Amino acid sequence: MTSRLVRVHSLTTPVAAPIEEVFEWHRRPGAIHRLMPPWMPGSVKQEATDLADGTALLSLAPGVVWKARHDPAGYDPPRLFTDRLASLRPLSWTHSHQFTADGDRTLVTDRIETNVPGGTVDRMLGYRHAQLSADLVTHRRPYAAGRSLTVAVTGASGTVGRALVPLLTTGGHRVIRLVRHAPSGPEERRWDTSSPAPDLLDGVDAVVHLAGASIAGRFSAAHKAAIHDSRIEPTRLLAETAARCGVPTFVSASGIGFYGADRGDEVLTESSAAGTGFLADVVADWEAATRVDGPRVVQVRTGIVQTPAGGALRVQRPLFAAGLGGPLGGGEQWLSWIGIDDLVDIYHRALLDETLVGPVNAVAPEPVTGRDYATILARVLHRPALLPTPAFGPRILLGDEGAEEVALASQRVEPAALGIQHEFRHATLEAALRHVLGR
Repeated sequence: MTSRLVRVHSLTTPVAAPIEEVFEWHRRPGAIHRLMPPWMPGSVKQEATDLADGTALLSLAPGVVWKARHDPAGYDPPRLFTDRLASLRPLSWTHSHQFTADGDRTLVTDRIETNVPGGTVDRMLGYRHAQLSADLVTHRRPYAAGRSLTVAVTGASGTVGRALVPLLTTGGHRVIRLVRHAPSGPEERRWDTSSPAPDLLDGVDAVVHLAGASIAGRFSAAHKAAIHDSRIEPTRLLAETAARCGVPTFVSASGIGFYGADRGDEVLTESSAAGTGFLADVVADWEAATRVDGPRVVQVRTGIVQTPAGGALRVQRPLFAAGLGGPLGGGEQWLSWIGIDDLVDIYHRALLDETLVGPVNAVAPEPVTGRDYATILARVLHRPALLPTPAFGPRILLGDEGAEEVALASQRVEPAALGIQHEFRHATLEAALRHVLGR
């Protein structure tokens, strides 16, 4: 009975890279992470170490493991590799990854024989091909082509780190995770935030500093102290260590909270003055802590990141999917957003483009109002957006200060430092949401 339900799903897409380069991208660590849609449940437990006969493990839910075993009989580099589902019967899954040279391009064909429901499979294939094509464009940019760095990353397990690290490794860079626990292998080093080891960054070409306590939560004295204390002194000590070790590039997370909670309709660029309030003060101190003599320093002032894997969209998506979504407060506040893949592209550029120095607004070029955001998200999910959330809702959850500085903040930010030549994968909110939500 199972065999009668098996269907074939196939998608072919031309990719602007030669066949050897495309196949090598798939062989590198991180490829499965970059290709796994963020709206799908679960996470990667184990990558296949070899496309010829390795095994990948995906955790779909507690106790539910998808085991994909690569088939030596379906391996013909650089033209083909194949994996088959080796768990979760009666599900069946045979996935052949086919590559055909087409001049300077490669025709990439994914062919899947499965009894998994078709809509899910087709959405996944569309996401994978869009992601592969865009990632290869990123790796082939003039400032990136042919370069391979050793990059130390803090906060690698966070929302941004989980997207950035595999983008770097599939581009041929080596990533060393700076962790606070005992290292589990040569790709990890223990980072004591209050007293970094003098040789912590030996052999490192660049640092990406993402670590810091989440700003989400009620703005109690303890929470505000955690936000401040996890950023300022650890950042200063890490930047000083980078300078002593001769690291050429130091890229640090920052935030558009620098501009304050409400600047009206003022268009804010990197040259705009700092705002007022708790987060503005924290971000100003945070950026000041990165300024040391020696490295080229870039501060990535991040907007509202769009991914169902974390942040605001992770909270809003189920509400809107249930038809319970709507704008916060009056909906007039400006929301400066950024898709997760455009954000990691900006980090990638900050690492490799030596002309980029100082604060960089990591936001899409078209901010929206809260009302427009709700309308667009609802349209993408095919749901109404009829239930506005009164301002007292966020105040109950976050307190007055937290609501004003986070949920109801209004910042109309422009990515001026990136320049008009910077190419966004998704310059409009609807395009970004359709990609990360598979719609």
